[in-house]
Amino acid sequence: MVSSFNFRHIFGTEKPIIGMIHLRPLPGAPGYRPEAGMPDIIEAAEADARRLIEGGIDGVQIENQGDRPFLKPAQIGFETVAAVTAVVSHLRQRFQVPMGVNIHLNGVNQALAIAAATGCQWVRAFELANAYIAEAGVIEAAGPQALRYRRFLQAENRIMILGDFHVKHGSHQITADKSLIAQAQDVEAALADGLILTGHQTGSPPRSEDLDVLRKTIKIPMLIGSGLSRQNIQDLLPLADGAIVGSSFKLQGDLRNPVDGSLVESFMKTARIVRGDA
Repeated sequence: MVSSFNFRHIFGTEKPIIGMIHLRPLPGAPGYRPEAGMPDIIEAAEADARRLIEGGIDGVQIENQGDRPFLKPAQIGFETVAAVTAVVSHLRQRFQVPMGVNIHLNGVNQALAIAAATGCQWVRAFELANAYIAEAGVIEAAGPQALRYRRFLQAENRIMILGDFHVKHGSHQITADKSLIAQAQDVEAALADGLILTGHQTGSPPRSEDLDVLRKTIKIPMLIGSGLSRQNIQDLLPLADGAIVGSSFKLQGDLRNPVDGSLVESFMKTARIVRGDA
C-alpha cells in the first residue's frame, strides 16, 4: 500500500526542508523553570519559528527536545501533551507553513493527538516497526497502535506518519541480523507515509551509499533526518525527497541555542540551488 500523501502538494516544492523548533523544558520535566512558565517557552518557540520562516524554510517540526531525560511512550504524561498543544496552537495561529510534531521518546499517539487538535500535517515516529534500545530502555514499534489511533481520530487523510529506522542515539543489536534495506521495508510495510534516515547521532548525516540504495528500493518518500549541512547538501539532497534540519540552524550545532536566522538563509539559498528553484 503506497501512501496517498503528496509532498509537493503539502509543502509547495520538491525536496522540502523542514526546520526544527526545539522546545525548552516543559512542565513536569526536570529542567522546567516554573518562574518563567509557559509564556517563556511559547515566546522562544515563536521567535525560532519566525527566524525559520523568514529564512525561507518549507515547513517546521515542533518537538519537546528539552524534556531530558526522555520518557518511554507509555510514561509521557498529560502535562506534556497539554504543553505542546498550547505551543503548537499558538504557532498555528501566527504562521501559515506546514507543521509537524515529534514527542520524545516515540510518543506517536501523543503526537497524533496534538496534530489532530491543532491541524498539523505530520508526526514523526522514531520506531514505527521493530525495536531498538534507547537511553530510556527498549523502545518498541509504535506502528500497530499508531495506525489504529490515527484511524480512530479520522485523520488518516490529514496527518502523515513519518517513520525512522535504525534511528540515531540508539543501539540496534535487536535488529542486527536485518539489513538496512530489510528494516526500511519493515517501516514501509507498517504503512508509513514516509521514511526518515539518520546518521548515528544528532548532526551526523546518513551515508550517501545508504540513501542511494534505499532510494532504488522503497516506494514512499524518504527524508534525511540528521546531519544535512551546507557542506554536504549538494551530495545528499539529490538522493532524498527532503530533509529535517536542526543543528545546522544553531550556532555551534548546539540544540539549546536559538535558531540563527543567517544560518537558515544561507542554507536555504544553497538548498534552492540544489533543487533547481533558485
